[in-house]
Amino acid sequence: MGGIAKEPGGRPHHVTVGAVLLAAGAASRMGYRPKSLLTLDGVPLIRRQLGALTGAGVDEVVVVLGHHADPIEAAILGLAGTRVRNPDPDAGHIASLHCGLLALPARVDVVLVALADQPLIQAQDIRDLIRAYNQRPAGTQVVQPMVAGLPGNPVLFSADVRNQILAGGVQMGCRQWQLAHPEQVHAWATENTAYRTDVDTPEDIEALALRTGHRLKWPAEGA
Repeated sequence: MGGIAKEPGGRPHHVTVGAVLLAAGAASRMGYRPKSLLTLDGVPLIRRQLGALTGAGVDEVVVVLGHHADPIEAAILGLAGTRVRNPDPDAGHIASLHCGLLALPARVDVVLVALADQPLIQAQDIRDLIRAYNQRPAGTQVVQPMVAGLPGNPVLFSADVRNQILAGGVQMGCRQWQLAHPEQVHAWATENTAYRTDVDTPEDIEALALRTGHRLKWPAEGA
């Protein structure tokens, strides 16, 4: 169950939500170690993200792999969702996004793009985002969480935006679409810092531990 929204006539209808979970990067700033395999309380971050998405009732999940694909895929064995591999992960974030968008079924009404290295995102945070999308101002097609005036993730957008991003070619990603259509972006203000918390460097791991008490560990370090 993705969520419930209302048609223009006021009748409720089901909104089908599809998620693209990006986990294709090389993690160069983390010493080329796969960030999504960092563990929190013994659980790899990518498994936590998948649990948050499915726990929130997201209907379709596509995991985009590239660098480190084999160990990441092994870590999520048995979990729901479609796996796709970016054949050229060095082409960057937009190429991976396009791989995920193409793999989502056509029936999806809303697309949620999530990052595999956000340790604090939980199912309730996803549900809150979907609710914000359902309640967005008329004429907007993207919901971008904003924490203290700064953009966070995940981001949600309509199927129409998905089609426009794909039609825009290799230079068109979600950020580029938002810059081109600012009037169609709802900046959803929230105090939830989970939307702004990710880990790109070893220093980010230390900062997270100092700020929250949550200590991320590499698999070899144990729980």
